[in-house]
Amino acid sequence: MQRIEADLSRRQFIGGSAAVVGMFAGFGLAPLEVRAQTPGRPTVLTNLRFFDGTTLEMQSGRDIVIEGGRITGLPAVGTGPTDADLIDCGGRAVMPGLIDCHWHATLVSVSQIAALTQDIAFVHLVAGQEAGATLMRGFTTIRDLGGPVFGLKLAIDNGVVSGPRIFPSGAMISQPGGHGDFRLLNTLPRMPGDAPDYTESTGVAAIADGADEVLRRAREQLMKGASQVKIMAGGGVTSIYDPLDTAQYLLEEMEAAVRAAANWGTYVSAHVYNPQGIQRSLRAGVKSIEHGQLADLESVQMMREEGAWWSIQPFLQDEDSNPRSNPIQQQKAEEVARGTVQAFAMGRSEGVNMAFGTDILMNLGASQSQGRQLAKLTRFMPPLEALRMATGHAGDLLALSGPRDPYQGRLGVIAEGAHADILVWDGDPETDLNFLDNPGSNLRLIMKGGRVFKETL
Repeated sequence: MQRIEADLSRRQFIGGSAAVVGMFAGFGLAPLEVRAQTPGRPTVLTNLRFFDGTTLEMQSGRDIVIEGGRITGLPAVGTGPTDADLIDCGGRAVMPGLIDCHWHATLVSVSQIAALTQDIAFVHLVAGQEAGATLMRGFTTIRDLGGPVFGLKLAIDNGVVSGPRIFPSGAMISQPGGHGDFRLLNTLPRMPGDAPDYTESTGVAAIADGADEVLRRAREQLMKGASQVKIMAGGGVTSIYDPLDTAQYLLEEMEAAVRAAANWGTYVSAHVYNPQGIQRSLRAGVKSIEHGQLADLESVQMMREEGAWWSIQPFLQDEDSNPRSNPIQQQKAEEVARGTVQAFAMGRSEGVNMAFGTDILMNLGASQSQGRQLAKLTRFMPPLEALRMATGHAGDLLALSGPRDPYQGRLGVIAEGAHADILVWDGDPETDLNFLDNPGSNLRLIMKGGRVFKETL
């Protein structure tokens, strides 16, 4: 896009952008930025206690200096630049912007029937509105693991709408009959000359059979701008025709996706719950296991030995669970919930790299539970350790994208050189994380890239 826009005059570009912003404003999607940094003048946050995203303690006695959208220093209080915009945090808790490592920006706030049948323009408009709400909950970055999100990312990055940074996967790559295959049985068999179904044509999923086809579809997502590739390596809850115990994709098919990603300097993440699928994924070179609640000890130890990441969610079959109207879905969700507690315990005891995600999916209104889902992790670990899963550890997982990282810089930490994604809260993260459930009242400042999108200090 930058190369194309280089051919346009500045006046044409600004005029066109203004028109687009005006159009989106009618849908409540215009950027909500409160103020930007004063050009050439640093911003200093002072009078605060902060969690840096890695050290499991709250720190004090320092200010946070921001210039050019980055954190440029953590000097002792009062020793930083004097010619600066000063933000007094009133002694409150400061932390890095939150990261959700398993999000579906275009699928989170529409029903399953809408996602599979409605005009895609409607789906995108809902996604744009939800992006702004995601940012207002303090999630300044999300890793999108399936869906046509490239346009939304472009709109956010160009200031057309407000929302989090997006690490996109594009279409989730699935075998026929796999977790990404939402076709009805009466559409089978599909013949070579048949058109792709709705989810394929809109970029939700890519059904690929055989190593050559997996290679093709992975390369297509990378061409579109994927920062990582997503494959389906086992059965899922939302889909009907793939039991949880099924292993999906042969080793050589997985290896084709891994080779395609590696040639672009990035990695593959795999949706999978069961031990067989987890171990096959790891043998193929997959670097991020998504879900994995049915893992056995051997699979968990293999994750640790391979240095892979476990992107895990608090699936507890509670009031925040995704809707399951079908008895098959309900049975599968209950099985996953039974494995969740054991999965967290094994991951921690075996020292696996673990990062937080929610996977709120096709669940109207449920995105409001995003912060509460993070707070639920305190059932399994101390609050700051849970918070680290959504900040410093999550940022380390994002860094696996290497040269495909769209933002090129550290995320999830308060450290010199990191992106200035910073939150100020009413609450004590050393005690509990319940304050995350009410960002409307408790979240007092939202800064993304040095720009303030909310400030009620």
